[in-house]
Amino acid sequence: MRIKINIQIFAIIIILVIAKQIEIYAWLMLFALIHELAHMLTGILLKLKPKTLEIQPFGIGIIFESFENTEKNKIIIAMAGPLINILIALFFSSIDVNVKDIIINCNIILAIFNLLPIYPLDGGRILKALIKMKSTGEIAEKIINKISNILMILITVLSSVLILIYHNIGLVLIVAYLWIIVIKENNKYILKKRIYTIINK
Repeated sequence: MRIKINIQIFAIIIILVIAKQIEIYAWLMLFALIHELAHMLTGILLKLKPKTLEIQPFGIGIIFESFENTEKNKIIIAMAGPLINILIALFFSSIDVNVKDIIINCNIILAIFNLLPIYPLDGGRILKALIKMKSTGEIAEKIINKISNILMILITVLSSVLILIYHNIGLVLIVAYLWIIVIKENNKYILKKRIYTIINK
């Protein structure tokens, strides 16, 4: 399995150190790793082979070999990450430790964030797989692309208000990063759309 590190992560770390918001980022990345290990373990249990582990500025991603990766498997694997975050939050809510609140908050944030139906977040992957089980890949691509862009606009508006109130640079970076991945997916969708057009002629 290959490990890829996005060099943008070092710029993010420097910015957050300067803004004195590095502690929450470190906790989030720790539980993002656990989140991703849950995806990987679930994939291995489903007899899939991990191909690449990508360390991104706001999370970690696992890519499996495409063979035998059915839509059902994709849903199960995608659900494993948020589920482990929810279980961790529930576990720490029942015990008394000094860092209890930050652990619970980080895991709730990761679970909610990843369950947003924005592709390629877990929620987007689940929704796309569900649509593909009932329809065609072309329709699934079209629907998930529209939902992702509409939600990103709404998130940007809401985040702008929160940024003005709390002056949190972390929110700015997260929204910017989300737009980067959504724009990348938009470009992929445009290419796929052209392919579908050629095939359907």
